[in-house]
Amino acid sequence: MDQPQPDHIMQVGLGFWASKTLLSAVEMELFTELAKHPADLETLQGRLGLHQRSARDFFDALVALNFLERRNDRYYNTPSTDFFLDKRKPSYIGGILEMANRRLYPFWSHLTTALRTGLPQNEVKDGNPDVFAAIYAEPARLKEFLKSMSGISRPANLAIARGFPWSKYHNVVDVGSAQGDLIVQVALANPHLEGIGFDLPEVEPIFEEFVEANGLSGRVKFMAGSFMDQPLPKGDVIMMGHILQTGT
Repeated sequence: MDQPQPDHIMQVGLGFWASKTLLSAVEMELFTELAKHPADLETLQGRLGLHQRSARDFFDALVALNFLERRNDRYYNTPSTDFFLDKRKPSYIGGILEMANRRLYPFWSHLTTALRTGLPQNEVKDGNPDVFAAIYAEPARLKEFLKSMSGISRPANLAIARGFPWSKYHNVVDVGSAQGDLIVQVALANPHLEGIGFDLPEVEPIFEEFVEANGLSGRVKFMAGSFMDQPLPKGDVIMMGHILQTGT
């Protein structure tokens, strides 16, 4: 019988090394910089403001992780990082990684405490009444959270926009719209549709900014309200994403 090997244990146990390397690269907008044009070590180090002691190892680690390519001493994005992690592209999904880096990553360091006490380790731990009250109280944190919802939902949003028989309908409502990516993708793919994003009042300026950036201000509007205790806007189709869940 073959002797057991520790490879899987070590890979999972030290998996945060690879995760944090990617999250820091997203935080520093490395992939957006390289999408502008590839660069050698010294140039890229200067553009990101990195110390020379760590720069080469950092970039080469991203090469080893298949997030970068190195050819003739110059660094390039891979096709996937160029498509999904360049902030200037509509295909950018890094919002969820930005939130993971700033918000979720620190929470997970308290997992053992959560398992032993049964107590939440997120914003509620600091005396906030609930998670969403804390997030919505700060515009910068709220915008980051709403962008993260766009990032995690983008593939599904594109599939819904292209795969559903929208030609049969005239208007659509996105309940709990967040930044508005679902209704935006649906409207972009179906020029005959008009839409409404329905969410809490604090979301409105972030929603409208995103809709305007996509050239849809004439067809997609915001309606303030809470789906927990108010009637939903009327529409031919009502969509809900990442809001239907169970709990105790």
